[in-house]
Amino acid sequence: MDSDPPSIVRLNIGGKKFCTTVDTLTQRDPDSMLAAMFSGRHTVCQDPDKGYIFVDRDGEHFRHILNWLRDGVIPTLKDSDYAELLREAEYYQLLDLSYVDFSHASLKGVFFSRANLQCAKFRDVDAEGSIFHNATLRECEFTGANLRGALLAGANLQSANLQDACLIDCSFCGADLRSAHLQSADLTDANLEGANLEGANLKGAKLTNANLKGANLQRAYLRHVNLRETDLEGAKLDGANLLGAIR
Repeated sequence: MDSDPPSIVRLNIGGKKFCTTVDTLTQRDPDSMLAAMFSGRHTVCQDPDKGYIFVDRDGEHFRHILNWLRDGVIPTLKDSDYAELLREAEYYQLLDLSYVDFSHASLKGVFFSRANLQCAKFRDVDAEGSIFHNATLRECEFTGANLRGALLAGANLQSANLQDACLIDCSFCGADLRSAHLQSADLTDANLEGANLEGANLKGAKLTNANLKGANLQRAYLRHVNLRETDLEGAKLDGANLLGAIR
């Protein structure tokens, strides 16, 4: 037969040619732009002679996008390539990045807003200034990560592991940090106003000049933590373990 079966899709991404299926483009992340394009609800422009649908994006990285849609595996790349790949993922609105291992990568200034990153691994990453606004980060691993100046306002960080992480000047306004592991994390100048830290473990954490106004610290572990230069106005401390804490 000369024509492809209806489920086959030919793509021209920035001059590079790809052949895949509608199922590959739509099933893993149904809310993505690619899923919307090939859901049948929209008309896509196709070259009438060669049958390719043209998308004016970086074709070099699209092979990684396509492989991730096929099997859910993020490739091992050079640090500089991760940010470019994630920029392409953002364009295609591929926001389900749960369980992905970004450990040791350079992710400075990368945009993760609203992404589903549940159980993703960020061990020892350099994510200074990255944006995780309203992202799902439940049970994520951030041990030893550099998140200085990162925006995590409204993020869901329930049971996330942020031990030994650099969280200087981070914004956690309204974030859900229930049962989070923050042992020995550096939260100097961090903004945790209105954050929910119920049951969180802050043993050995640095909270110099941290803003905890209106934060929920019920049943939080704060033994021997120096709270002298921390703004706790309106914070809830019912049931918190404050044995030896400096106030």
